[in-house]
Amino acid sequence: MSTTIAAAPPVPKVETPLQRFVSEFVASRIALFGLVVFLAIVAIAVLAPWIAPQNPYDLAQLDIMDGRMEPGTVGGAGFTYWLGTDDQGRDMLSGIMYGLRISLMVGAGSAIIACLVGASLGMLAAYAGGRTDSLIMRLVDLQLSFPAILAALMILAFLGKGILNVVFALVIVEWAYYARTVRGSALVERRREYIEAAQCLALPTRRIIFRHLLPNCLPPLIVVGTMQVARAIALEATLSFLGLGVPITEPSLGLLISNGYEYMLSGKYWISFYPGIALLVTIVSINLVGDQLRDVLNPRLKK
Repeated sequence: MSTTIAAAPPVPKVETPLQRFVSEFVASRIALFGLVVFLAIVAIAVLAPWIAPQNPYDLAQLDIMDGRMEPGTVGGAGFTYWLGTDDQGRDMLSGIMYGLRISLMVGAGSAIIACLVGASLGMLAAYAGGRTDSLIMRLVDLQLSFPAILAALMILAFLGKGILNVVFALVIVEWAYYARTVRGSALVERRREYIEAAQCLALPTRRIIFRHLLPNCLPPLIVVGTMQVARAIALEATLSFLGLGVPITEPSLGLLISNGYEYMLSGKYWISFYPGIALLVTIVSINLVGDQLRDVLNPRLKK
């Protein structure tokens, strides 16, 4: 008699957390589109010195006679200005590429520093409790009670223009968001068994906070950090538009928009319009990525 051996059932494929995260993120075509656009913007900003048609802040490459030329116009030296020029004869396409560098650097730099400061204070408040928690949270409440743009304007009015001054002002107005977010997550994690076990083993406080508590607070921190980068870019553009941001020798998108504001009524729309579109696309792409990160890292908030 012949015997038949039943085939073993297929072993289900087990995804790693990273694979699951990637698959859930790319499930949204809008978020994937936003990520591709943002990466393209970052690549343009990084490669601007090599791919920009001209260095718009090298006086040797400028011709004042080419000032305020319309998009697609050929300049005196045979150079085509695809997005037109500003009042100084700078190529707007090149200006946008270089302006993206400053906007992204200020936005990302201020967000990273504010995250480090706010996350550390929020973690300390949640773990220490008592008067330390009350003091830090009162500072957070005080900070959040002021409009961010007003606080940044007051700081820059005292410090003056400059990239470092703008970064410092943005850190001052942003750290409280990170502190409140991390404190809320850390308070929940602090009552869990693994934290109590670490305390019973008399592990150093620093190790408990940074090796056990902080990693479990990263998901909401990543989401807030992504959103705050877009917010910092928008704030920096507003400050530069008002004349208190970056210096004119290192312009961002906000300063480029400001340079063309006075020519809007005379029909020279392109000086402000195209930098405004670049700023809008940058902020929207970051927000699309942050929105999907929120849904993936916290499914309870998924729409």
